[in-house]
Amino acid sequence: MTGESGLPQPPSMLILYTDQWRWDALGCLGSPALTPVLDALAADGVHFDHAVAQSPVCMPSRASLLTGRYPSDLGITHMGVPVPPETETIATVLGRRGYSTANIGKLHFQPHANRDHASPHPSYGFDELVLSDEPGVYEDDYRAWVRTQDPAALEGLSPGLPPAARTWQETFGEHDGIHGADQAPRSDFDAVHEFPYPPQLTHTAWVATRTIDHLAALVPGQPALTIASFFSPHAPFNVPASYLDLYDRDRLPLPDLSAAERTGQDAEGPSDEQIRMVRHGYYAAISEVDHHIGRILAHLEDAGRANNTIVVFVSDHGEWLGDHLRFSKGYPADDPVSRVPLIIRWPDGVVSPGRRVTDIVELIDLLPTLLEASAVPVPRTLQGHSLLPALRDEVLNRPAIAVTEHAGWRSVRTPRYRYLIHADGTECLWDLVSDPGGHVDVAADPDHADTLAEHRRLLLQRLLESERPLPRTWPY
Repeated sequence: MTGESGLPQPPSMLILYTDQWRWDALGCLGSPALTPVLDALAADGVHFDHAVAQSPVCMPSRASLLTGRYPSDLGITHMGVPVPPETETIATVLGRRGYSTANIGKLHFQPHANRDHASPHPSYGFDELVLSDEPGVYEDDYRAWVRTQDPAALEGLSPGLPPAARTWQETFGEHDGIHGADQAPRSDFDAVHEFPYPPQLTHTAWVATRTIDHLAALVPGQPALTIASFFSPHAPFNVPASYLDLYDRDRLPLPDLSAAERTGQDAEGPSDEQIRMVRHGYYAAISEVDHHIGRILAHLEDAGRANNTIVVFVSDHGEWLGDHLRFSKGYPADDPVSRVPLIIRWPDGVVSPGRRVTDIVELIDLLPTLLEASAVPVPRTLQGHSLLPALRDEVLNRPAIAVTEHAGWRSVRTPRYRYLIHADGTECLWDLVSDPGGHVDVAADPDHADTLAEHRRLLLQRLLESERPLPRTWPY
């Protein structure tokens, strides 16, 4: 697209960022999840179905994606580590090139259970931050907005106190004025809650509404980066009845468990009933996000900005959802947790809409992709590879390997295997062709000795080739 001067107009960017959305929870992949809007987005764009997050938990993954660097390179390999305010992000880079930049919703660059959410927040290069890291729990932009819409709704926005917030309150003797001083921390996977107020007041609806308001106020002709960052489908599940009613809980499929896991389930749970309950809340939350993404995309179309806007749908990590009898996220970062959806739509740049790319890619590839698409020089500190060739029907020029890491261990995903090594040297290896569920560790199997050695080499090679030392200023 060209501007009034006749010169090419840089594309705007809209990142639809979710939390804890596993890679296979899309209707177009055969999931029970009802996602008609995202299915249409995939049909209009390029769908990377082997995208791997660089961390299996929120804060390191989010810092990694928005900087294009591995968590270990940032020094942020577990939760609770604040991102230094001077850290260069996608907003910093694009802002220098004249982009307006905004993050609306969750950012989670700062621990959120131990700070005053009304206090100033580092900008991280964004011109506008409209922040709420968890729905209704803190006095943040979401609660301030609800107060203008329906003050009576403030009391029931949160189904309970996050455990980390209770620890903070008990340690320092401070209480937030939102939850009772004697209220026990909530358990996120013991119940599904029906949102008790009008559905337009949910956190998900708020993110979409504020995003639409922001897009409507953009200066015509100025390229923009807008991140609409949803908390859902992260637990707790507090979803309007209309989305819960889309699903018959008793008909939702159960995970494929090994015989040993079935024995463990009989002894300790979770039960099939609890797994179906969690899946019900999870899929309902997904359908709500899908609906509100549809609102945002409809506004983009009505405003005439769709053709020259790169739309990205992505998540920070996945969700166990009962696989291996687990809920939530984290170690050892199996596919349900480390693989995430990644869809890129760009009418002016995608050659073959509806293409599905099965190559292994990493979330740190997203930043160099967007910068190359907008003709912005890619900083040498970035560690990913541009995915732009895939949008042009060309071969990706990146190794078929993805790294996921956390304090104390690193994992490698290749087309067939997943390898993990701990700080004490112990190793695991799963053959995901013969054992798609990753139930059997074959690291000690002599028949896999060569494969184990090859994955050690691949991990070491990737770590070495992704090093970004400071530039030399003199020969010695």
